[in-house]
Amino acid sequence: MSVTFTTNSLVKDIVNIAPKTSDIFKKYRIDFCCGGNTPLSTAVSGKPVQLDELVQELNNANENADQSDDVAVWTNSSSEEIIQHIIERYHRPLDEELHALSPYVTKVARVHGGGHPELLKVQELFKELKQELLEHTGKEEATSFPHILTLEANPQIENKEEIIEEIRELEKEHDHAGDILKQLREITNDFTPPVDGCGTYRLVYKRLEMLEGDTFMHVHLENNILFPRYF
Repeated sequence: MSVTFTTNSLVKDIVNIAPKTSDIFKKYRIDFCCGGNTPLSTAVSGKPVQLDELVQELNNANENADQSDDVAVWTNSSSEEIIQHIIERYHRPLDEELHALSPYVTKVARVHGGGHPELLKVQELFKELKQELLEHTGKEEATSFPHILTLEANPQIENKEEIIEEIRELEKEHDHAGDILKQLREITNDFTPPVDGCGTYRLVYKRLEMLEGDTFMHVHLENNILFPRYF
């Protein structure tokens, strides 16, 4: 029997149970990764949706969900399996996409920035996001993930509090990346290119939106499934 979501359901729990609901939260600009520890009744504040309609939409998505969906599977996986999945499914493609997309962002800002000055801000934000995410994922793989697995093997390890504080810092970095993505969505009008936008212009906006979606799911796996195991 499937779970029925209510106004008191936490956003993160809803996405854990029915990952496809993340698309609904993105549509209404409701943060399900960094701000996922929030009940629906609070999350809808200031959003263009009625609470009862949102609850119904989420329950409909849950009823039609594919039970083999990504996040639902990882909820019951070991930390080692989750970490390996994060590296292979998110870190490696993220590194490739950030480097591949960078010249397109620069080109669009150079060619169209005169008529669309918001592109200069897009370029600035993307550069900040790229640096933030590459440094963050590099640190996770080099130190944070090994420390988490050490804590997993020995929950009473002497430097347990230091590792927990390190995890807290990762969450703060997630918040910063999330803020940058929110700014990008706002300044691009939900990644909607103008009518005079060329093919490259449209490509950049589409790939930025895909980058946002992948980053949200990446952060959700860490913030709401992996990290809470150690608090």
